Amino acid sequence: MSSSPTISPPCDTLATMAADHRLAEFIREQALATRVIIQARKRLSGGAIQENWLLDLLIEGGPWAGDRRWVLRSDALSALPASLDREQEFAVLQVVYQACVKVPRPLWLCRDERVHGRVFFLMEYVPGIAAGRVLSANAGAGQARLAVQLGANLARLHQVRPPCAALDFLPAPDSSPALVTISAYRRYLDTLTDAYPVLEWGLRWCELHAPRDSSLCLLHRDYRTGNYLASEQGLEAVLDWEFAGWGDPCEDLGWFTARCWRFTRPDLEAGGIGQLEDFLHGYHQVSSRRIERSQLHYWQVMATLRWAVIALQQGQRHLSGEEPSIELALTGRLLPELELDILHMTGAEAP
Repeated sequence: MSSSPTISPPCDTLATMAADHRLAEFIREQALATRVIIQARKRLSGGAIQENWLLDLLIEGGPWAGDRRWVLRSDALSALPASLDREQEFAVLQVVYQACVKVPRPLWLCRDERVHGRVFFLMEYVPGIAAGRVLSANAGAGQARLAVQLGANLARLHQVRPPCAALDFLPAPDSSPALVTISAYRRYLDTLTDAYPVLEWGLRWCELHAPRDSSLCLLHRDYRTGNYLASEQGLEAVLDWEFAGWGDPCEDLGWFTARCWRFTRPDLEAGGIGQLEDFLHGYHQVSSRRIERSQLHYWQVMATLRWAVIALQQGQRHLSGEEPSIELALTGRLLPELELDILHMTGAEAP
């Protein structure tokens, strides 16, 4: 009498189980636990540059015992040249968390690529809404508090200044941060086959109008609506620190207030969610540095140029075949709109 054949799990299921086991063992060791069970893992939306996985965990024993929701953050398939790696981003997250900037609490870094296939770090999960179009669509009188909180939080970040031993991998600009950035963008444009005269025009305008004096501080460099979590209580946490570096504090303010990051509310200068005066009021509550509206225009032009260069880079990632993606392709198609904004902002006549 023949026995029934044994049915083996599919290969992909076995691979997932093995990966979960390696990850659970890493967490168990770091959390000083007796056992860790990964109850669920889910890929979070967004993350064109990095991957974020939500982990539902049951931890037995040790100081972290109980149900936990943590986020695993690792590289995506390819990265932008200007972005930090995960080890560097984790170091930045530790520094800003200690500076009382609202961020997810950083937990542990894993350099062993055998665990997840790439270097990654773990941080606590923070609930809230991040979608820029949702936040800007709901903008109203109640968002004044959020604008104030965002300004104050940014000012706390800008209190981190060089030198900082924990961030010694971040190069400090030798001269004007604006001129260093302009030079980097020109070098990138020179590598491309096609010419982009509007971007060259914008870079020359920024070169001629560059501020002479700058005091260096730590910048987020992507501080905008869409990169923070908000709830009914206001600001919960700022996300995505892979572009952090030393620079002029007005760069972050110009990026946050630039028209290209106001989503459905271009009339609301504070990131499409509030009034500029509220945002600056929050900033001035923490910082002794006085920011005038006139200072922001220059850095809003720089922000638009930077977003245009990033759009080019994202489009190239798609067109090269290295990482075919509708999201990357659509980002690349934003360029004409950004070029028109640059022409309007610099006083040039659009064709």
